[in-house]
Amino acid sequence: MIDPVIFSFKLFTLTVTLRWYGVLVMFGAVVGAWIAGREIKRRGENDEAIWDAMVWVLPLGILGARLWYVVNDILGGRSYYLDNPIKILYVWEGGLHFFGGLLFGAIALYFFLKNNGMDLWLFLDSIAPAALIGQALARPANFINQELYGQPTKLPWGILINNFGSRLPQYQDLTLYPLDTTRFHPTFAYEMILNILLGLFLLWIALRYSESIKPGTIFGGWLVAAGLARTFIEFFRPDQPRIGDSFVTTSMLVSLLMAVAGVLFLLVRHGKWKLAFAEGWEEEYYIKPVEESPSDRRKRRLEELRKEDDDSE
Repeated sequence: MIDPVIFSFKLFTLTVTLRWYGVLVMFGAVVGAWIAGREIKRRGENDEAIWDAMVWVLPLGILGARLWYVVNDILGGRSYYLDNPIKILYVWEGGLHFFGGLLFGAIALYFFLKNNGMDLWLFLDSIAPAALIGQALARPANFINQELYGQPTKLPWGILINNFGSRLPQYQDLTLYPLDTTRFHPTFAYEMILNILLGLFLLWIALRYSESIKPGTIFGGWLVAAGLARTFIEFFRPDQPRIGDSFVTTSMLVSLLMAVAGVLFLLVRHGKWKLAFAEGWEEEYYIKPVEESPSDRRKRRLEELRKEDDDSE
């Protein structure tokens, strides 16, 4: 088992701690932003905008991911956060949910792009595959924290959860599930592999059909891919609240609806399903004109004056 804490030290009365969870989440976010920046630049927009957007998207995304995780935990019948509300703030202990981060992050991105006059579809198509890969790169943090694992398994790649405090309540009977011999599905690893493959596939489509692909297509493909992948993963998640007595979890339902929305989105985008509001859908990305700085204006004016002098001679 890897120690979740990389190092800690005392700074006066304050203990400063660096944890693998925070490092890997930030690593995934930075790599994802770098990939998105390259895609934004390839489409003709200023790639520096993604770093400006991250100032708003990242903190709000983490806030949303944490809140969704806490609510989901409470809906699952557990009272940990109700009994210890201060623990809601302890993000470094683990517990971020994909859908909450997606919702809050998307809202922050929308208002950032709207305020800066940038094309929403260009950014969504650029960010979609990058988000899958960035999320995947952060998943090893779940292994270190011994969380997001599945049911017991005899498969050779099953992992040990030998920290009793990390065991789900249904697996805390050590006579049935001994600490040193019971292995569990590494659900986080399944999602990590799927996300990397799907992210690379979307990037390949974007590059292969760059001359003909319509704005919004990659985003629609992401809705389908991410939704179906998460639906599959939910079959291995015994910690998720279920709808009634069924095997369907709330996250599984949201994921499936996300995939269905993606299919409908692509049908509308490519004219297979006619809807009035989509009749004027742009066929090309809108690229924001580059604003000329004062120094660039002075240089351009000097060049114009120099050219006028040459012509007069």
